[in-house]
Amino acid sequence: MVKKKKWLGIALTAALALGSLAGCSSAKDKDNSEGGKGEKITYWAPFSGADGPRMKTIVENYNKSQSKYQVDFQIVPQSDYYKTVDLAFSGQKNAPDVLIMHTDQLKNYADKNLLKDLTDTVEKAGVKAEDYAETAWKAGDIGGKHYTIPLDIHPLVMYYNKDLFKAAGLDPEKAPTNREEFLAAAKKLTDSSKNQYGFVVPTLWPNQFIFPTLLFQNGGELMKDGKPNYNSPEAVEALTFYRDLIQKEKVSPENVQQDGEVTLFLQGKNAMHLNGPWMMEQWDKAGINYGVAPVPQLGTKQQAVYANGHNFVIPATVTDSKKLDGITDFLKYVAGNTMEWAKSGQAPASKAIYEQSEEFKSMKQQPIVASEFEYAKFAPVVANWGQLSDPLWAEINLALLGKKDPQKALDDANKKAEQVMNK
Repeated sequence: MVKKKKWLGIALTAALALGSLAGCSSAKDKDNSEGGKGEKITYWAPFSGADGPRMKTIVENYNKSQSKYQVDFQIVPQSDYYKTVDLAFSGQKNAPDVLIMHTDQLKNYADKNLLKDLTDTVEKAGVKAEDYAETAWKAGDIGGKHYTIPLDIHPLVMYYNKDLFKAAGLDPEKAPTNREEFLAAAKKLTDSSKNQYGFVVPTLWPNQFIFPTLLFQNGGELMKDGKPNYNSPEAVEALTFYRDLIQKEKVSPENVQQDGEVTLFLQGKNAMHLNGPWMMEQWDKAGINYGVAPVPQLGTKQQAVYANGHNFVIPATVTDSKKLDGITDFLKYVAGNTMEWAKSGQAPASKAIYEQSEEFKSMKQQPIVASEFEYAKFAPVVANWGQLSDPLWAEINLALLGKKDPQKALDDANKKAEQVMNK
């Protein structure tokens, strides 16, 4: 899951996590020296949710498929992941040989020369850009170098309750595709006497995905000429429309608490819901009769959707040719064997899966996710995007709670972000 990191811990937490990894590594090193097979490759990922077992299966299948290399897969909890990565990059001995990095984090590490330029590595391995979604591959291009082999793109998608659609006289097999259809459906689906709403507006997460989607659909930008652009006319229109779903259209309740929209969807009280593809397994377990669709074009200019991505990167300190050969062999295997990853609801960025696999095409959600690849947009390629964007999410929250006018909220967000940049 890619929920926004809540850095509530302190360095000690990460150090303890790193220490436990070190203990795990030393034990496995011993196993290797006592007859284990092949060159050992240490692989870190933040897949501490339902996606973890999926990746574990991929690694186990790779290890069984050959005897030359042995990938040691270690999950670092999502909440501590980048703190632990930072400790490893700062000189800890048990740094991984390969790791997962989110697209919005890449520039932070590339700018500090902590990641290996993979241009020569992928050429030697026969890995080609055209084998992956163009959006995903290009995200690894920073400053004239290429740093990643993509695993997936995870854009925002729309879930909707088919039973509620049918009860409201709407076609349960046809989701709204634009603002007009969305508003009309949301009104039909709202019955406040039953505590049932057409679309429950979250005031916190996942607005980090929803608001940029609305902004991009309006033709706006989060950053312009290297500076925050949060209070542009496109942004104000997006936030005004979003807030009006609560205050004017009244298709959403007020003051929704964290995950309140998820709870209402699970209860059959929230008819349409925007979230990431990682939610699929939760809906399946709950037995909801749900549909999946691309995010409607709620903006005024174009179809667009905000996304993040999981990417494989190699630390710059990894120079051993045997290690590099093993890593590239593993990543080539992953590119052709990520159906297991798709079962978590994600759409792998490898065309061998999302374009060529009939099994993938027959899945309920995953082809919808892949259909959004072409117009998916990532966070701005700037250092410290997390710190720069925090004021934006805080001010959007105030606007959605009715505590600030959208223009005022976005003006204040812009000022605070500029202060962060000028520190």
